[in-house]
Amino acid sequence: MIIHVDMDAFYASVEERDRPELVGRAVVVGGSADGRGVVAAANYAARTFGIHSAMPAAQAYRLCPQAVFLPPRIKYYADVSRKIRHIFERYTPLVEPLSLDEAFMDARASERLFGSSESIARQIKNDILTELGLVASVGVAPNKFLAKLASDFDKPNGFVVIHEQDIQPFLDPLPVQRLWGVGRVGARVFDELGIHTVGQLRQRSKNWLCGRFGKFGEHLWQLAHGRDERTVVPDRQAKSISHETTFEHDIDDVNVLKSNLLTMTEQVAYRLRQAQLRARTVSLKLRYADFHTLTRAHTLEQPTHATDALWATANRLLDQRLLPLSAPVRLVGVGVSALESTQTNQTDLFAQARDIRRQDVDRLSDDISARFGRGALRRGRTLKP
Repeated sequence: MIIHVDMDAFYASVEERDRPELVGRAVVVGGSADGRGVVAAANYAARTFGIHSAMPAAQAYRLCPQAVFLPPRIKYYADVSRKIRHIFERYTPLVEPLSLDEAFMDARASERLFGSSESIARQIKNDILTELGLVASVGVAPNKFLAKLASDFDKPNGFVVIHEQDIQPFLDPLPVQRLWGVGRVGARVFDELGIHTVGQLRQRSKNWLCGRFGKFGEHLWQLAHGRDERTVVPDRQAKSISHETTFEHDIDDVNVLKSNLLTMTEQVAYRLRQAQLRARTVSLKLRYADFHTLTRAHTLEQPTHATDALWATANRLLDQRLLPLSAPVRLVGVGVSALESTQTNQTDLFAQARDIRRQDVDRLSDDISARFGRGALRRGRTLKP
């Protein structure tokens, strides 16, 4: 059984915890009431007005002008995320973070010490609440796909367990958009094909799906049958580290796209530094509304875990090799590979000096953002509102 923990409205929940007067009010993290920036997170009160992540702040303000807009404090959220990770690691060393607010765990080897994986998951959920004052939704299932689906099924404050015999009865009635990579717009494509539920998609042959959607069709066929062979791999053992987001609504605004890409790049760089790794290759992934997926990659002369170096490469890949957009984007992801330990000696002394300076910039930026909010210090390229 695999455990997936997903913090509920993480950024906004941290702000509510630290400022109890915000509880019950619509809270938006990212952007400002004057309409600048992009929503990074919204609490559940704000979501009732239709506000969601990746939405331009100007639109969020029009939907809910009484909302409280707060600048993101990425370094502070990373510190809270580190405390959550320490709770995970009490129970198992096999922790694979997906971002600051969610992770997979494989606790099977710890069951003799702490009880079943289901029991361990309940203890983790309780520890996060009692020690950190935050609420997590948890899913427990035979594989990663099902565990993540389970954690999302009964949000907020959910706890869902899927046993082997429950897989198809659980999956078949679900809307097809619950499969990874489909979403709302993809559901409309399937609606035109008369496919509304996972069970209906499962009745289609693999050949039919592959003929219609290429490699993505096989991916869908596997998921519809509840299959996912991926194992839980901690960052330190990983061959690559990535972060991707499927938008609730397709994005055709390049500035909104870049704002989300920058946030993901910051999280990937943070995970590299936590794992004491550097990366030599940066990759970018876009999936359009019609499921067409493009990936582009660039290999650096020297490995790095500096945020600005990784962001500059990702931004350049987007500008030079993926723009202009051929259609609205439903998924964006950034990844790094060709990983090396920071203990590996660098032979290029000039590159080593640059990396040290970049680390100093990252630490300074993190500290200022933690104290004054992310808008207090911006990188050289300032995103337009």
